[in-house]
Order: sequence, then C-alpha cells, then structure tokens
Amino acid sequence: MNIPSDSSFLEISRRYQQSLERLIGRMNYERTPEAAESLRDFKLNRMAELLARLGNPQQQVPAVHVAGSKGKGSTATMIATIFQATGCRVGLFTSPHIDRFEDRFMVNTLAPSPAEVVALFDQIWPVCEEMDGENPGSGPSFFDLATAMGWLHFARSQVDLAVIEVGLGGRLDSTNVCRPLVSVITSISRDHVRLLGETLELIAREKAGIIKPEVPVVTGVTQPGPLAEIVQISRECHSPLFRLGQEFSIRQQPAAATALSTPAGCRFDYAGLGTELCDLETGMPGEHQTRNAALAVTCALLLNQKGYTVTPQAMAIGIRQAMCSLRVEKVSESPLIIVDAAHNVASIQALCETLQPVQARRRTVIFATSRDKEPADLLALLTEHFDEIWLTRFSNNPRSTPLEELEALASQVVTKPWKAFPELHSALDAARQTAGPEDLICVTGSFFLGAEAKNLLQAAREESIA
Repeated sequence: MNIPSDSSFLEISRRYQQSLERLIGRMNYERTPEAAESLRDFKLNRMAELLARLGNPQQQVPAVHVAGSKGKGSTATMIATIFQATGCRVGLFTSPHIDRFEDRFMVNTLAPSPAEVVALFDQIWPVCEEMDGENPGSGPSFFDLATAMGWLHFARSQVDLAVIEVGLGGRLDSTNVCRPLVSVITSISRDHVRLLGETLELIAREKAGIIKPEVPVVTGVTQPGPLAEIVQISRECHSPLFRLGQEFSIRQQPAAATALSTPAGCRFDYAGLGTELCDLETGMPGEHQTRNAALAVTCALLLNQKGYTVTPQAMAIGIRQAMCSLRVEKVSESPLIIVDAAHNVASIQALCETLQPVQARRRTVIFATSRDKEPADLLALLTEHFDEIWLTRFSNNPRSTPLEELEALASQVVTKPWKAFPELHSALDAARQTAGPEDLICVTGSFFLGAEAKNLLQAAREESIA
C-alpha cells in the first residue's frame, strides 16, 4: 500500500486551492446574478461545445433531470437515495454547495477527494483556456465548468444513474444538455422573475424547457395556468406526462395527536402507475415533502419500465432516509434552532406551515435574503408566524441585501418587534444568550444565510466541547 508523503498532501492541497480560485474567478451568476442582463447571457451552445471537447461524458451516463421553483433539491435527493437502496451506484448533482465545492457532485453520498477534484480541473481547464482564446470574454462560466466536472466525475465513477438538479430555470441551464430517462418538474412559484418572467406561466415555460422528445415527464405542478404550459410542451414533444393529482396521487395520513417539540416527517399513501404504496414516511419534515416524495416514487416506477428494478421496500427506505441540509434542519434542541434555505414566498410559506405545530414559548426568526428576491413579501409572511423578527446579512456571498434596505422595508411591513444585527454571528450570539430552553429560533431567507449559520453554529458547538 502506497502512503502519500506529507509533501504530496501539501502539493495536492495547494493545487486544490488554486483550482478552486480559478473556478470561482470565472463569471459566476450564483455570486453576481445582476451580471446576467437576460436569459440571452446563458449560452447553452457554449456548454454543449465544452462537453463535446471533453468527449461528451453526459452521453455516457443514464440520468434523471430535475427542475422546479422549489423542492427540486429534496426530490433529486429522494430519487438518488431510492436507487442507492436498490444497490445502484448513483451520482447526485446539486447546487449551490453548503461547505465544499465538490459536494455538488457526489456518488453514493461521497464527494470526490481533493486529488480527484484536481484531476477533474486539470482535464477541463486547458479546454476552457482554448475556448477563451477563440472567443475572448465569452468562455465557459463557473457553473458551466462545475457541471462539466460533475458529468466527468460520474462517467469516471461508472454510475448506474445520475440525478441532475437544474441550477436556474431549465431551458438554458447548463445542465440541459443531456437526454434523460425521465424529466421532473417539481413546482412553479415566483423566483428569479427578472430572468425567468413575471408570471407563473412564463416561469413554467422556462422550467418546461428541460422536456425532451418522447421522454416521460413527472410534475407536481397543479396550478391551472403553469400546468397548461407544461401540458402543451409535453404534447409538442410527444412526451408522456404524469401529473400529481391525476396520473398519480397521495393521501396524507393524519398526524399523531401529540405535542410536537421538533418538526417531524409525514406519513402518506401513494397510488399511481398501477401501484399502491401505504404508510410511506418522509425523513424530512413538512407536508410539502410528501409531494416531493410522490414525484420520486413516480420517477422510480417509470425507470422500472426502462430496465431498473426498484422494489416498494427500496422506495420506502429511500424516502425515509433521504436528508437534505438546510431543509427545516434542526441544529440545536434546547432552545430549538432550525436552519432553512427557504428564499421565496412559496418556500417560506411551506416552512411556516411545517413549524406551526411545534410548541414554543417564543418564536424568533433571523432573516436575510439576496438582492434578487422579494424581501417585502417574505417579511410580511414571516411577521404572521413569528413573535420577533431579527434582520441581518450574510457575508459568504456578495448577493446579500444591504441591512439598511431590510430595515426600511421592516418599518413598513413588519408588525411585530424587530431589530437589526450588522453580522449574522452577532444575531446568533444574541439568540443563544437570550433564548430560553422552550424557545424556537429559525434562521431563513437564503441558502447562503443558512449555510453560513450552520457553519457558525457547528463551530460554536465544537468550541464549547473543546
């Protein structure tokens, strides 16, 4: 067995950091969404060219493609976990990352090692530089390169299935270069309206851009207008469409009549595609997760028709074991601290409904959001469900809405006591110092806020143990 020397570790670490710095230095719409004036700035032909020069790894990997305004990360994770329960080797591509860049493309829940990241970077970077030289200023973006690295890693790992979450929209997203076995559209709500459109129908058309000719489509969209757009595009593509509430359905089981001190998973029955499954239970809390689970089950049943073998037991295990960070995630018990990535009206509403049964003496929300969201609507909703609103900003991404803007909005729409903290760590420190053991503290409003809060709370917990 060859054991790498200390110098080898140091060299890999140096090259790993250098690789990340070069990647992050590319055009990065996750950090600066205002740099995109319109969807014309998203070049799908550029992504196709990048992958072609890399040998088209996406053509070597059977895939499921998942889009949606909310729920796509949870649904993608459930699909991946179901197939892992069957013994399959499964790749999962998600974005953005919480902690490490390589968490975006995991195989059976394991991220690539730093050495593997360096090897992937070394393969894509010369191609990136070639394209830069041929079209100065129009080379691959950060997300293009991250997506290409995901495809390469999945192909090298010889996965049996890759589950690919869309980054933004669908039609022009960098992930939309594959021909999946199944396409999934989880939900439609207002988000990224500057780029995707002001109406739900326009947003639905962008999401439905992932539909491919004759490839089955599974959707949880039920609003008549957006659903009509998905139906039309499915018909144009001759793609079989499976709709929640029509081709498949769920029946919620009543919650146990006990006092809840923490959010709990939900039980439900499923019926569709000639299959009935009873007493399924989600591992992630919230009634909305039962709808995501139904999409994952339907996807699995469709893949059974394409050569996979997924048993009812594997579906039940996958749904129960699937966990996503920052989805009503409990990081402390007493007081109860919940960290959630909700960032639009629909996801904030789902969060509030999930927390409603939880008994707490006082409910405080720590809130920050990105500049491209609709903070007034989010604050108005939160003030209905929390006793106190604490405003702050996140420091791990330049998209954070300035605190003075949130304060101005709060003075207009917040009807509960509120205060502002210049940094997230000061808000968390104040919460831990003033909260009683029966209080609820929820950190929400942005994926980036949730990621920073989780890391800060983890560091504080480790420091207290030490």
